[in-house]
Amino acid sequence: MSNINVFTSAAFNYIPKVRMLFHSLRQHHPEWRLHLALADEPRPDVDLSREPFDQIWPASELGIPDWRGWAFCHTIVELATAIKPFMLLRLLKLPECQKVIYLDPDTVAFSRLDDIIAALDKANIVLTPHQTRPEKTLSAVMDNEICSLKHGIYNLGFIAVAASDVGHEFAEWWSQRIYHFCRADIPNGLFTDQRWIDLVPAFFEGVAIMKSSRHNVATWNLTTRKLGLSASGNYMVDGEPLGFYHFTGFDSGAHRIMAAKNAGNNQAVHQLVNWYAKQTEALVDEPLAKEPWAYGFYTDGTPISKAQRLVYRERADLQSVFPDPFDASTYLAWWNNQGKVEFPDFFDPERCEKAMKEFSSVLTPGFRGNTSNIDWEKLSGILRQSFFQPKTGFAIGKRGWEVFKSEGFAGLKRRLLG
Repeated sequence: MSNINVFTSAAFNYIPKVRMLFHSLRQHHPEWRLHLALADEPRPDVDLSREPFDQIWPASELGIPDWRGWAFCHTIVELATAIKPFMLLRLLKLPECQKVIYLDPDTVAFSRLDDIIAALDKANIVLTPHQTRPEKTLSAVMDNEICSLKHGIYNLGFIAVAASDVGHEFAEWWSQRIYHFCRADIPNGLFTDQRWIDLVPAFFEGVAIMKSSRHNVATWNLTTRKLGLSASGNYMVDGEPLGFYHFTGFDSGAHRIMAAKNAGNNQAVHQLVNWYAKQTEALVDEPLAKEPWAYGFYTDGTPISKAQRLVYRERADLQSVFPDPFDASTYLAWWNNQGKVEFPDFFDPERCEKAMKEFSSVLTPGFRGNTSNIDWEKLSGILRQSFFQPKTGFAIGKRGWEVFKSEGFAGLKRRLLG
């Protein structure tokens, strides 16, 4: 059995792309063990026995506390990223495991990745930055460098971790942060699981930042890397064999647009993009691609809205009362009655989007599960400070009144629960 374990994370609808990734890994690294972290619920009528992975790990079996309530707080993209550190923990604890590699399902390997393994022989964690060279135009700075400042310096379409003490410590830390803060909330400094990794080189020893041009090639670094074809027809990047390419944003059409902008007339890039398009065009009719997401509906079949997820995520009292919010007879019943009273704007299509932005503008710990009690120590500290420092007490009272006017009692409660 191999001591190198590779995994990706996806719901059923993305398994056809997982298939492409894992077929490429089987071709170049038949010795590796391949795992799927399934951000979905297994179903008896779906046969995955012929898929190119060695083991499937349903998210519900990763040991995530208060799983049902926690999962409800996430969109499909957020959940697929949120389970990554928990899967990493499970794989690192396997008896024979020495190294774990994560790759996004929309990546494809084009040659052996031995240099990644060599880097991990000497390091605890290996990361790849979005960019490894400065941009030369203002347009590229805005598209790429500033985009990295918003979304994270390191691209989490890849990460490699050794089964060392530091590797385990990192996985524990990452899972603790992601449990509360895995959301696409750039105004509050969060972008799913990715922004947290900016802290890793400062927090942990033995972090290797792999700057090789051949890995994690994507639209965000095509302006500073020369991708071409060798005489034998293999893809090369700055004179090295292409390791893996990240076809991010392909389904929306964004990848093709940015590739055309950043690669100019580079025919090798356009050939590569066209190849992936041809490989994936048949996926439209793939039965798995049409599988509905299990966590997108209540038990009665009613679709779950973003507003419903948001309110549940921000309201610890609702988390305590409705530990399984997917049950239509519990949280959905509350939403259709009391929710209309407390959040009327969320029921108005014209005002809902703005109301959600305002409601989520204050950063909170999100899902707290069974730990969602008022922080009495924090509250008593505020009261003591207010008593001995009247000016501070006045400022706190004024701010509390502003919160109450804009967010109501629920807003005050959210601050205290944080």
